[in-house]
Amino acid sequence: MSILDKAASFYEDSNGLTVQFTMSIRSEKQQISESFEGVIDIKGEKFVLKTPDMTTWFDGTNQWTYLERNEEVNVTNPSEDELQMTNPTFLLRFYKKGFNATYKGESTGYNGKTCLDIELVPKKKKDIELVELQIEKKTNIPTSITIVTKQGIRSTIRINQMKTGVNQPDSCFVFNEKEYSNAEIIDLR
Repeated sequence: MSILDKAASFYEDSNGLTVQFTMSIRSEKQQISESFEGVIDIKGEKFVLKTPDMTTWFDGTNQWTYLERNEEVNVTNPSEDELQMTNPTFLLRFYKKGFNATYKGESTGYNGKTCLDIELVPKKKKDIELVELQIEKKTNIPTSITIVTKQGIRSTIRINQMKTGVNQPDSCFVFNEKEYSNAEIIDLR
């Protein structure tokens, strides 16, 4: 689908991104309702995600998740499914591989701009049941990504601000043990 290809090209051609976002997580079934702000730095497949409760680094192979309240770091080699939940830009790059895409029409985004609405449904049964994307028509930049899981959890990411051309060094995407010397490291690889 050319709309998603253009959105993916935007990320790939950006030479590094810093995105400020607001995430809302809702589930009537599980009685969850929360909202928080965060920042994600992205360069190719690498990213560092910062939210009020945790920081996640991914260097393309290894993922470190620091949980502040527990002062622990979990080290994993995440699957593609896990990466899709952590880094939504992963969906844009690899949607053809695991999803069927449907154009749903135009709408007005939360920012007041005209958006193209795309629905992604996994080709195989997975934790993700549905992904709804709003992509700004004029710029091909996603403004909102909603992920619905089979547990009934609806997570919506709204992009508040985006800066391109942020060519972060590779060390930015690797956990630095010296900065978290009190943290317990749990290697789950």
